[in-house]
Amino acid sequence: MSNNKRLSCGRDCLPWCDLRETLTYIHDESFDFANIPLCHPRFRREFISGKSMTRKGPFTRPDMCLTSSDWNSMVVGKISPYITLDSINSKARKLSQETLVQELMYAAHLGLPAVTFRLTKPDNPNLARYIFSKIIPGCFYQIWIQVPLVSPAVTANSYRSNPEEMSPVTDTWHWWNNFRSLCNSEKKLGLVLEVSYENPPAEEINRWLGEPVKALVVPTDIFLTNKRGYPVLSKSHQSLVKAFFSLDVQVIVSGNSHHVAIKHYQQYLNYLYQSAIQHDPVTVFATGYEDYLQCPLQPLSDNLESQTYEVFEKDPIKYREYQRAVYQALLDRVSEENASTVVTVVMVLGAGRGPLVRASLNAAELANRLIKVYAVEKNPNAIVTLEAHCEESWKNQVTVISCDMRDWNPPEMADIIVSELLGSFGDNELSPECLDGAQRLLKEDGISIPSSYTSFLAPVQSSKLYNEVRLSKDIGKLPISQFETPYVVHQRNKYTISGSQALFTFHHPNKVEKPDNTRYGTLKFDITQDCVLHGFAGFFETVLYKDVLLSIVPETYSTGMISWFPIFFPILEPIQLKPSDELVVHFWRLLNKKNVWFEWTISKPVPLPIHNPNGRSYTIGLL
Repeated sequence: MSNNKRLSCGRDCLPWCDLRETLTYIHDESFDFANIPLCHPRFRREFISGKSMTRKGPFTRPDMCLTSSDWNSMVVGKISPYITLDSINSKARKLSQETLVQELMYAAHLGLPAVTFRLTKPDNPNLARYIFSKIIPGCFYQIWIQVPLVSPAVTANSYRSNPEEMSPVTDTWHWWNNFRSLCNSEKKLGLVLEVSYENPPAEEINRWLGEPVKALVVPTDIFLTNKRGYPVLSKSHQSLVKAFFSLDVQVIVSGNSHHVAIKHYQQYLNYLYQSAIQHDPVTVFATGYEDYLQCPLQPLSDNLESQTYEVFEKDPIKYREYQRAVYQALLDRVSEENASTVVTVVMVLGAGRGPLVRASLNAAELANRLIKVYAVEKNPNAIVTLEAHCEESWKNQVTVISCDMRDWNPPEMADIIVSELLGSFGDNELSPECLDGAQRLLKEDGISIPSSYTSFLAPVQSSKLYNEVRLSKDIGKLPISQFETPYVVHQRNKYTISGSQALFTFHHPNKVEKPDNTRYGTLKFDITQDCVLHGFAGFFETVLYKDVLLSIVPETYSTGMISWFPIFFPILEPIQLKPSDELVVHFWRLLNKKNVWFEWTISKPVPLPIHNPNGRSYTIGLL
């Protein structure tokens, strides 16, 4: 499959260039935008005292040198690097603040999409306070905080004959984390990472993938030269930039050209971008839904729409595996000697528009077994499609039942019941309650497909998801209700802090006389590096029959399956974690006569209030 999307690539430019000529030049060299200082470094302003206080003339180039559309789309401004709002010198602080005021006001006047500011040290509280004060009232541009991937101190230390043990403050992630924490993780605060000769460890790179990275600065002097004289990156640098391309970041090329033409750097980076884009079914299907919050389905309370059924039916893996499970169950149920005489009763519970009915009929044909199918569906709109299938192709093999499976009184008992009632967290679409209520339809030795399913949890860091949750307030609900609601979301901009662990398991058929589907579980996760907890990703794994499994758990994922995105359980406040910490999470599955709901909290390293007590913000309806 071809991909026409190209990398958005900018060029780091010098302050004294003619901007119109520069934009024309970089456009001809295939670049998309210029990253250029807002003011010339020699035009330092003095607002308190000094000769330049009375200097006449503009402090920078006028806005009329470009059209408004060019300012809006082709220029990212750079704040002057000599601004030091955290200087110990009070005069320097005051001067820096006035300079920053002037430059940010001018950026707003020009209508720039973003401005960049480079951090050079770990602690910048005064700068953070001022930037935060400008973001809160609302600004139309983003502020991109630029930090090196590897601290200059770490790079210098690596060249010493006896390298010293570096302190945590040399980890530039802490520079960024301190700054964004002081700014309350504001959504308009982005991150620009400078690539250097050395790459950080893989785990640190993965942690950056959970941050709002907007661009990579790639200097020309880290490129190698191939046999044909063109610039290329080392294998390790290729892996690095490709990892960030998964976040759809932009690239800014900095430094002088060391090869024939500057455009060759852009062409090579665009080649890497094209090769990094995946075209597997999941990526294609999820395009446009990355980090987009969706409310989980409630199929018991609501009737699904035709479009929703259509999306589910496109899954290339799920129905193939269901067919394999029914096939094996039929072979186990009916011997070869009885294949021509014994009719197996298969009940498809929640038949929808019929994909499981087709899978069952196909399985019977492959197994050379006789079956009779009951397609049970409560949605009257889907019944229309099922009855049409009966008329056109299924004929006398299938009987359509328009009824809730829990209320149906069948003319005979089932040998096999087949259902697809699982949600992103396994039991969150009430499969346990539905199948327990329908168990009376099954013979004593009958088979349930699926036979079991288990939910899994993994702690995640994702500034993107945290901000999306924070902004998704519902009118008429509690102010914190959005943090007590789970969301189905294709999680891309995230860092998985620790591997997935099993939480709740349900088995079918359930032989317990009075099934109890409430659950309580405690999980403990080891922390390997400093990071921030924003919530928990939820997954599930199901055993359809014997060795036939389906899974959206990352460690056991059924490759190519698109029916389920993971679920995300947010927490009210981000939690700073350290390698010595043990993260302890508590989860409950609770219910009453009308609803099922989840509650969750953490008790270590710091306790949080229990989220969603009594289902006050989110429930799953049983009626």
